[in-house]
Amino acid sequence: MKFICSQKNLSASINIVQKAVSTKTTLPILKGILIEACDQKLKLVGTDLEVGIEHYIDADILSEGAIVISSRLLGDIIRKLPDADVEVEVDETNTMTIKCANSEFTLIGQPSVEFPELPAVEEENTYEIPQDLLKNMIRQTAFATALDETRPILTGVLMEIQEGIINMVALDGYRLSLRQGNIKADFNNKAVIPGKTLNEIHRILSEEENAKVDIFFTDKHVLFQMANVRVISRLLEGEFINYKQIIPKDFKSRVKVKTRDLLDSIERASLLAREGKNNLIKFSVKDEMMTITSNAEIGRVYENLRIELEGEDIDIGFNSKYFLDALKILDSDEIYLDFTTNVSPCIIKPTDTNNYTYLVLPVRLAG
Repeated sequence: MKFICSQKNLSASINIVQKAVSTKTTLPILKGILIEACDQKLKLVGTDLEVGIEHYIDADILSEGAIVISSRLLGDIIRKLPDADVEVEVDETNTMTIKCANSEFTLIGQPSVEFPELPAVEEENTYEIPQDLLKNMIRQTAFATALDETRPILTGVLMEIQEGIINMVALDGYRLSLRQGNIKADFNNKAVIPGKTLNEIHRILSEEENAKVDIFFTDKHVLFQMANVRVISRLLEGEFINYKQIIPKDFKSRVKVKTRDLLDSIERASLLAREGKNNLIKFSVKDEMMTITSNAEIGRVYENLRIELEGEDIDIGFNSKYFLDALKILDSDEIYLDFTTNVSPCIIKPTDTNNYTYLVLPVRLAG
């Protein structure tokens, strides 16, 4: 195999497929990237057997072939080469020679036949979605997935497509994040996609206008196809929680507040809340004022915020981290906080759109 391509393109491509390469695997072949030269295109593939990423770049293919090469080493070498053409040659012994300007490297690779094939996904029944919409939906949900593996299904995000509406839902037992969007879809589907996969896709997706991503499902896998990138991931097995039953329909108190003011106040209050056991902050809502307090052994903080209140006064406590996580991803200037009782979930919604709902459970207050 022999090809010539630009250092920038090759480095960017390695960076994309590296996102699927496992550093903790016991299989040495999975620590490598498959490089295949064929049909005047260079294909790079990384996989950890859970998710696989293929990326195609233009190259001058002088002879076809394939090799698996250490992802970490190759990435470091190509990144540090000058911005010039890179010439790569591989001989029958799987020895790779890399030449660029005044530099020359030799690396020992592995035969490509040992590299696992990515699962085949039939490219029919396509869902097409704007990349900027999907990127935003992932940003506003994936953070709420569970981190521990005791309930594996909660480490993923439910993607539900029904009658042209796409819902993405994540929950971890303490909070729930639901984002809704509109897409063209002639058929319904639902699947749970690992949060790790979606976070990697979020890094790859562009925010360019008119850029699209095609999504294909099988019973066990999902394929995301962008311009020159394909991401194939396994789906999580099991029944996702019926999230619609969890979200309260009514409220007894509704607070309207500026998002940035509430974020800043909670961030200041959480400086002391972090010193306690469970990041506890307390909201006292009365008339047109919300007081945010936090007590720790080393001190106390009070924050007063102007609000608009509809309904009853309420005192309620929360883990400040769960509130901050939501406020940081909201794009609206003002939000509603809907309360029922001081032991019922709080619902956070933007005031200017119905496409986002965040639920957070309270912490019981002493006394």
